[in-house]
Amino acid sequence: MPTNSNWYEKELIEEFTTIINHSFPQVGQLLKRCHVKLIQSFWGQQSVHFLPYIAIYCPNEIIAAVKAQISVFREVAKYVGVVEVVCLNATCLLHDPMSKIKQDNPRLWLELYWIVTQEKGQVV
Repeated sequence: MPTNSNWYEKELIEEFTTIINHSFPQVGQLLKRCHVKLIQSFWGQQSVHFLPYIAIYCPNEIIAAVKAQISVFREVAKYVGVVEVVCLNATCLLHDPMSKIKQDNPRLWLELYWIVTQEKGQVV
């Protein structure tokens, strides 16, 4: 059974992507080649201030196109109650020799590997 934070993350990302797909279909096509993840950060002396943001991990060949739509992503994120959206180059993260993603978060590493190795015309 998923934990409350996993449920919350899944629901929020699903709502975010659904709104993008319905309201901005061309931008939604870009997201199909990306991995969208809710990052849960805490701020404050006792870590009581919850500041979620959305990370969009993109293959190198579409990062510029995704970044060009950042205002759309931020508008929708604000609507669903998320404070920020950032775009990250998944290709660079996978090829960074200092990256510890594979050891620290193998599932994320596999998700990134999947999106980076997909052919441009093939979206699943």
